[in-house]
Amino acid sequence: MGRCNGRCTLVGFCCLQLVAALERQIFDFLGYQWAPILANFLHIMAVILGIFGTIQYRSRYLMMYAVWLVLWVGWNAFIICFYLEVGRLSQDRDFIMTFNTSLHRSWWMENGPGCLVTPVLNSPLAPEDHHVITVSGCLLDYQYIEVVSSATQIFLALFGFVYACYVSKVFLEEEDSFDFIGGFDSYGYQAPQKTSHLQLQPLYTSG
Repeated sequence: MGRCNGRCTLVGFCCLQLVAALERQIFDFLGYQWAPILANFLHIMAVILGIFGTIQYRSRYLMMYAVWLVLWVGWNAFIICFYLEVGRLSQDRDFIMTFNTSLHRSWWMENGPGCLVTPVLNSPLAPEDHHVITVSGCLLDYQYIEVVSSATQIFLALFGFVYACYVSKVFLEEEDSFDFIGGFDSYGYQAPQKTSHLQLQPLYTSG
């Protein structure tokens, strides 16, 4: 039961990561955010790999999962910097998120809590097949919602990384100790040899 503590905790964090990633994937699909959609898909695959490695005692899978979490933290840190416009990053460069295939941005921009969307009719700024809108009255601006979402992902990833390293170390130690006693060594165990019982009978010679 004690050995299950780390594994069960890691599986729990992986499940939380999976739910959070699926929720984020849905809203990124609604906003046509193609770069985050691709990153979310890779993250979901890595989390599933981490769950499988934890359940099946595969330390290599956990190492791959831990390496991905480092990249995932970096990606979410970039998302935070992008929406807060840190340095030279600007939200006007929406091609970073959409691969320059659409003018859509975060879904929360128009659908945030308390947001009132007003279309601007016959605006000369509207590109072909698009319209201009004004958004007002939001209780929380969309960029802060995206920042909170990315910060949550970083929080879960950090805990997942720590537990993945711990559980992977436990698995490796168990494998080494099992090898030492001949658990996986084909030469460490020899089957008992069957001994043949011969019945001795006296020999009679005629005189």
